Amino acid sequence: MSEPVRVLLLGASGLVGRLVMDKCVGREDLRLNALVRREVPMPAGARMEMLLAPVEGWDKAIAAIQPDRVICALGTTIRKQGGDRFKFASVDRDLVLRVAALSLKAGAKGFTVISSVGADPISKNFYLSTKGSMEKSLAQIGLRRVDILRPGLLRGERAGDMRPLEKLGAMAAPLADLALHGERRKYRSIRADDVAAAALQTVFEQAQGKFVHEHDSLMRLAHRFADR
Repeated sequence: MSEPVRVLLLGASGLVGRLVMDKCVGREDLRLNALVRREVPMPAGARMEMLLAPVEGWDKAIAAIQPDRVICALGTTIRKQGGDRFKFASVDRDLVLRVAALSLKAGAKGFTVISSVGADPISKNFYLSTKGSMEKSLAQIGLRRVDILRPGLLRGERAGDMRPLEKLGAMAAPLADLALHGERRKYRSIRADDVAAAALQTVFEQAQGKFVHEHDSLMRLAHRFADR
């Protein structure tokens, strides 16, 4: 039996991060390490390590973990940052890029990041331009493989993070998705569970280069992971 893939997870406290941990329970082909700023409950039966360290200490932590692959689910919202765009960008762009550079230095062969459908560095939407800028810079860091996951609206149980109108939108999304065809399929909503599965499948992919995954590609990855 081959050695398990050493996977570093960042963003374990978020919706996708929590589901990544859940999906690693009982798996012998993955060795998961989560790096967090504050304590995060681990799923029952989890065989994983969780390192608690301030962001300033992540360089030493990542060097010690020496991951084969990295899943980065770091992210915040402008609303959570009190409307401060600089604080938002410092997480969703700057911190992601710093972690990617540290991962390369620690020997990581691949880096998977959760971005957003519509990400574009020249978008007039600040959120999407920040995501697009992150993606562009990430591809230039020098990692052998970069997987950019661009989901649409995420469906799943968040920990008290959604407003009533957001919950209503998530409930209506499956019906609205039926009207999205052709090029617009990429804007379809997707279960966070499927995004987590897709992210985990990327750590087993061997081809080198930059890969952008939108709705249909994410679903194919999720199905392949379920069949492993």
